[in-house]
Parts: sequence; structure tokens; C-alpha cells
Amino acid sequence: MDFAGDVVLVTGSGAGLGRAYAHLLAVSGARVVVNDLSTAPDGREVIGGSAQQVVDEITAAGGTAVADTHSVADPQGAAAAVETALGQFGRIDAVINNAGIVRSGGFHRLTPGDIHAVLGVHLIGSILVTQAAWKAMRDQGYGRVVFTSSSIGLLGTPANAAYGGAKGALAGLTRALAAEGAGHGIAVNAVAPMAVTRLNEGVMSSIFGPATGRLTPDIVAPVTAYLVHRECSLNGEVLSAAGGRVARFAVGSGPAINGLRSPEQVRDAFEAVRVTEPARWWGPPAEETRIA
Repeated sequence: MDFAGDVVLVTGSGAGLGRAYAHLLAVSGARVVVNDLSTAPDGREVIGGSAQQVVDEITAAGGTAVADTHSVADPQGAAAAVETALGQFGRIDAVINNAGIVRSGGFHRLTPGDIHAVLGVHLIGSILVTQAAWKAMRDQGYGRVVFTSSSIGLLGTPANAAYGGAKGALAGLTRALAAEGAGHGIAVNAVAPMAVTRLNEGVMSSIFGPATGRLTPDIVAPVTAYLVHRECSLNGEVLSAAGGRVARFAVGSGPAINGLRSPEQVRDAFEAVRVTEPARWWGPPAEETRIA
């Protein structure tokens, strides 16, 4: 699949998943903006240098890329990252919101600073970068946006409240912007990847053991690359990607139980309410909330 002529901004692409995305897109012909502030995994310390290193790797292989080191969690930084694409290449065709940090721990131990930091990069940063690119995409009548959700946000695990909350919110944002962008040629999807990176290598090794060898970023990269290709007709989807497997997360519900008017009726009908078969899979909210 050819990406020649396309300009793609990949946030957090100095290492891990983002680096894999940048390399695959560049070797496929895209002009890539490698955005990375280059912080420690918890976001507390700026290390620097990784964005330019990835650019050097890409250009050495014959690709085209430029480095950007702005923070996506800052409104001016997010706008500047998009401006790097517009200034260097004159357009922006796709945004892959991949930047992230991790601060895990019991919910009762999270500080306000932890919460703001994690949501600031994952959720607010994704909103700010996408909003900065949105006008250019609307004006050209074309765009592709990918958010990074997670099974942690969609299914839940302990000790990941801030991270999981942000990732769950990004799945909702995907559906909202997919509906808004459809009339302007902008498709919005999300990937829920599982890969061993410097953010999670210790935890992943303890959970999956030898199987972590199959959970590499380069195997997730084709899924994300497809979502930003011009041929991709998906919109509003969340795709789980890990170790070469791809699956669709969908929003659905079981049969509706009508006529419930009191807490007691809800209680007594709950066994029927919790049934999920036959399931219905929903598009716009108006479908699901239609009164029978």
C-alpha cells in the first residue's frame, strides 16, 4: 500500500510503537513528522534526542522525515507540532495520536499531579493535536485520525485508573469525531495495541513470559498504517492489535426490557436485563435510545 505524497504526524514516535509506525509509513512513501518530547516513561524527566534519532534512521534508509519536539499536552505545543507538518510539507493528511506516559498505582495513591499528567498527554494531548490538524483537513476535504485506546480502558484492570480512564475516553472520542468528520472526508478510528515497549516491559514480561517475544511494535504497525491509508473506508472503529491478531471492539447491548417504572421493577427484571444475546451492535446514539 503506497503512501506517496501523504504527510503523517506521529506523536510519541521516538521509540516503541510510534517509532515502528514512523518507519513503516516512511518506507511506504509517506513524509513523516516524528514528534517526541523524549521523556522518561513516567513523563517526569526530559531526556531528549529520540525524535532526531528516528529521523536519522529514516533518512538513512532513503525516507523523508522531520523531527518535532513539542509537548502535545500544551496547546501551543500541539499547534506547533501540526505547524511543523504544514510548514515543512504544506499539508497534513493524517495524525496518529500515540504519545503517552505511565503512572500506575492504586487509585487511593494517585496524586492530582499524576492524574493531570496522564490525562494531559493521552487524552488532552490527543484532542489538542487533532483539533489543530482538523481545520487543515476540513479545508482539503480529506484526513485520517487514529487515537490510541487500550483494552485496559475498555475492559479494566486494577491500578490503572488514570491511564484506563484516558484510554476509555479516547474510544468515546473516536466515535464522536467519526460522526463529525464523515461529512468532511475525515475518517477517525482507534487502535488498542498490545506490544512490549519501554513503558511496560517489566509488567508485560511478568504477565506473558516468553510470549512477549511475539508482542512487538512492528507487528502492530501494519494495523495502524492501514487506518491512515486513503483506501481505508473504516470510520469510528476501535481495532485490537497484538502479535499479528486483529479484532474489532464494538458497542452493543442485549434485548431491551420495557415498562420498568420503579427501582423494584428494575431489581426484579435484572436477570433479564443482563442477558446479552441476541446482541445488537450500535452506530449513532439515536439508534440505541429509540423508544420501542
